[in-house]
Amino acid sequence: MHELSLCQAIAGVAKSHAAGRHVERVRVRIGALRQVVPESLSFCWTLLRDAEGMPDAELEVEHVAAEVSCRACGTRSAITSQWSVWCPQCDSPDVEILQGNEFMVASLDVT
Repeated sequence: MHELSLCQAIAGVAKSHAAGRHVERVRVRIGALRQVVPESLSFCWTLLRDAEGMPDAELEVEHVAAEVSCRACGTRSAITSQWSVWCPQCDSPDVEILQGNEFMVASLDVT
């Protein structure tokens, strides 16, 4: 379960940017191609936040859909499968991923 190590990384970023202030909420952006199971991430966060000194910090996840631009046919398309990033219009593998690879702490609420 790599979600636990992802939560450790999120907590590390949150703590360093909070600079000793109380963390109320951590917002993260996670792309569909990152293969993160949202329920597992949330569960791991509830386990980890106490150990990291943020016992009531909520984790808010923004899911970013995958989208590609096909170099072969010029179509911009949403990708519904995390296992295949081929163009859904012409079936070409020659695509540029426009979004869906994100994994970042977007913002914190601190007091």
